[in-house]
Amino acid sequence: MLGITMIEILLVDDHPSVMEGTKMLLEQDTNMKVSLAHTAKEAMELAVAQHFDVMLIDLHMPTMNGIDLAKQILNLIPDAVILIYTGFEFNNHFNLMIEAGIAGFVLKTANKEQLVTAVRCALRGEAVLPLSLVKQLRRATGSQFAETASGNPETQAVNSKEYEILKEIARGRSNKEIAASVLMSQRSLEYCLTNLFHKLNVKSRIEAAMKAKQLGLLSDEDFPKMA
Repeated sequence: MLGITMIEILLVDDHPSVMEGTKMLLEQDTNMKVSLAHTAKEAMELAVAQHFDVMLIDLHMPTMNGIDLAKQILNLIPDAVILIYTGFEFNNHFNLMIEAGIAGFVLKTANKEQLVTAVRCALRGEAVLPLSLVKQLRRATGSQFAETASGNPETQAVNSKEYEILKEIARGRSNKEIAASVLMSQRSLEYCLTNLFHKLNVKSRIEAAMKAKQLGLLSDEDFPKMA
C-alpha cells in the first residue's frame, strides 16, 4: 500500500442516511474517497469493475447478509480487505467472519476517529475488533488480549432486547407498556434504557429513537404514520 495517496473505500449499506453520514465522516480525512453501493448486486458490480483498498459492508441487508456478500467478493477478489459494519450484536458471527477471511467489525456507533483508525488498521493487515468483543473472547478463552482501542472504549453494539425496546419507543409506547411488551419489570427496563442511552450517547427516549434511525437500526416503517 506504500505510495498510495488516496484510500479508495466501498461502502455498502441499504440505509441512505447511514451511508451519507459515514461517507461524510470518512472523507473528513482528505486521503479517503468513498464510493457507495445500496445493494449486494451493486456492490458486486463495483467491486469487480474497480479497485478498492477497503470495503465496508453492512451486516444486515434485505437480500443478502454482509458476511455472505463478503464471501462472494473474496471468491472473486481473494486479496480484498473487507470490514463488516453493524449496529447489532455480532458475537455469534465471529467464527463466520474468521472463516470468511473478513478483516474485522466496525460498529455504526463509531466516531470519525474510530472509523478512520479501523480502515487504516485493516490496510495494515491488522484485525479490527471492538473492545467489547475482545473482552468477551478473552473471558471465553482465557487468552491475554491487549486492551487498546481508540476513541470511546465502551462503545458497544445494540443487542436484540435493546432493539425491541427501541422499536417500542419509536411506536410511542410508555415505559409501562414497553416493560409489559418485552416481559421485564419497569425497574429492569429503566436500567436497560440507561445502558442504551449510554451506548447511543443520548439523554432521552426521543433522542434514542432518532439516533437509532440515523444509524439504520430503525426505519420509517418503525415509526407511526402521522394522520
